[in-house]
Amino acid sequence: MAKEIERKFLVHPRKWSDVVAGLPIRQGYLCATKKSSVRVRTYGDSAYLTVKGHTSDITRDEYEYEIPVKDANEILDNLCEHPPIEKTRYRILYKGHTWEVDEFGGANQGLTVAEVELKDPKEDVELPDWIDREVSDDPRYFNSNLSAKPFSTWK
Repeated sequence: MAKEIERKFLVHPRKWSDVVAGLPIRQGYLCATKKSSVRVRTYGDSAYLTVKGHTSDITRDEYEYEIPVKDANEILDNLCEHPPIEKTRYRILYKGHTWEVDEFGGANQGLTVAEVELKDPKEDVELPDWIDREVSDDPRYFNSNLSAKPFSTWK
């Protein structure tokens, strides 16, 4: 069984395109419950179907399968809940870890989140100076929840 161990952070505003080129991501959810989620994502010239289990602390089961981009776009347009998640992802190597910084667009415009995957939940990770605060335990920042209740609707 594949495991995803991930910490999530808000970041200070920055022009990420000056650091490294980003890739556009469009993703939608076929199903999103407290127990699991099933999403479809286009990522640059690739597409994936991902099944994720319930998050316990910062760990969850994850299964990911590459699918044809044409199929992914049809699923996103016709079967997924709307609005889809739109974001640009920047991958930044810092002190031995790869950080994925997502600048959201669409209904989540104004939100920028950084994630770092770990090998162990207790693994030490040095935080870059552009990190604001950790939100790993705040389910509002899960992409499945941002799809159902976009950042622009928060008060």
